[in-house]
Amino acid sequence: MVKVGIIGGAGYTAGELLRILLNHPQVEITFVNSSSNAGNHLYDVHEGLFGETEILFTDQLPFDKVDALFICSGHGDSKKFLDEHEKEIPASVKIIDLSQDFRNESCGFVYGLPEVNRERIRKANRLANPGCFATAIQIGLLPLAAKGLIKGEVHTNGITGSTGAGVKPGATSHFSWRNNNISIYKAFTHQHLLEITQTMRQLQPGFDHAINFLPVRGDFARGIFVSSYTECDLEIEEIQKIYKDFYKDAEFVFVMDANPDLKQVVNTNKGIVHVEKHGNKLLIISMIDNLLKGASGQAVQNFNLMFGLEETAGLKLKPSAF
Repeated sequence: MVKVGIIGGAGYTAGELLRILLNHPQVEITFVNSSSNAGNHLYDVHEGLFGETEILFTDQLPFDKVDALFICSGHGDSKKFLDEHEKEIPASVKIIDLSQDFRNESCGFVYGLPEVNRERIRKANRLANPGCFATAIQIGLLPLAAKGLIKGEVHTNGITGSTGAGVKPGATSHFSWRNNNISIYKAFTHQHLLEITQTMRQLQPGFDHAINFLPVRGDFARGIFVSSYTECDLEIEEIQKIYKDFYKDAEFVFVMDANPDLKQVVNTNKGIVHVEKHGNKLLIISMIDNLLKGASGQAVQNFNLMFGLEETAGLKLKPSAF
């Protein structure tokens, strides 16, 4: 059994991570750290875990008792945490960080997008889990970049559920504001563009085209639905073959001929991609669950690779029928 600890155990991503790891056949949860909830049961915060576990939150950090550490802290807090505790964490402990703090690979962390970096992930000791919007957009663009086919600007619209804003209430995440509402934020400047461009240049050296990204707040709880388009001269049959060949060995990304909908991925670790031609424009639809393939599910997928386990272990989650 692989023993794991979780830092920042009270947020949405930690809750999903716990839901997966409690049912993972090769994991033992050693501790879940949350100073503000120390002494409370996990289910006092993550109510869906009632009847699943009697584990308590702790304010202790027994790093010497674990093989892996998941850091579910907020953006900026992960770096502060590691700066403070670097010398206490044994070198043998593998770290998986879910914040954006280490996604620039100059930080020394491997960027954990399995569809591109699977073999590097297997050897990684420190891993930066990709962002949710970044994952959803990239799975739509990776096959094109791998063939050097992105010849101009990419126009992308992505709509995300309210859980993407985190568990702490904010002006744009309250139900009364979000329900029956929609809005654009961080137009053309979203922070995930940095990691997307990094991957595009990894696959298509010299990539210097704009990715014009409009992030949209949706009036639903979870999931990300992305529609991207760019110019492409290839016939749709050739494009479909490129996509299916690229993802033929992927465990969780699937190319769908029919026009898909968001409910096909919600509550799963799947990514679904669909392509179609309109004149010389290629339309790419890509979608994920922001808390799973966009966060905790992908983190466990990476964890499995890092420890030589079956990549799908603990992740055979089923979508809702409704």
